[in-house]
Amino acid sequence: MRGTGGPLLCIGDLLCDVGEEEAVEGKGLNETPKSIPSPSSSSSSVSTTLFDLSQPPDLPQLFQENYDQLNKVFDDNDHSWTALTLKMCSALDTATKLVESTNSNSRFLLEKIVELEHVLEKGDATREAAMAIQTSYSSQIAQDSISSLNEVHLKHTLEESMHPTDWMCITNLTLNRCI
Repeated sequence: MRGTGGPLLCIGDLLCDVGEEEAVEGKGLNETPKSIPSPSSSSSSVSTTLFDLSQPPDLPQLFQENYDQLNKVFDDNDHSWTALTLKMCSALDTATKLVESTNSNSRFLLEKIVELEHVLEKGDATREAAMAIQTSYSSQIAQDSISSLNEVHLKHTLEESMHPTDWMCITNLTLNRCI
């Protein structure tokens, strides 16, 4: 239930009004009001221009400045506290939108990191398969080399151990079989 009006509005009324204004205006994610009209002329020293989301502000510093201004107005019994409260609410709303945007961007970044990990895993698996093929091929070549060396060594051993006339007999026998 809304409080009654008058010079002293309750915070609930201000927050409700801010929510109604945003619903009526149909603001997008990146839209914020650029200025808040000041209800009294005594608040002319207070800056009412808000920041733009295209250049992210230093949120803690901005909040502290607005908070200090609001406390000063409360101490001076100035009636501009309503405008400052609206300014604080807008700053908090913008901070919320900034956090939501950051969360969205971090989710997107996380998805890209997961995709990159999958690509790296595929690359590692491909590299391991290529190394296994290379090892297999190298061992096959080594075995072929060893067997050909054994054949040459065996032939050389036979040639040395045989008498030349024996060698001629073996050659003639082999030729007769082939013919």
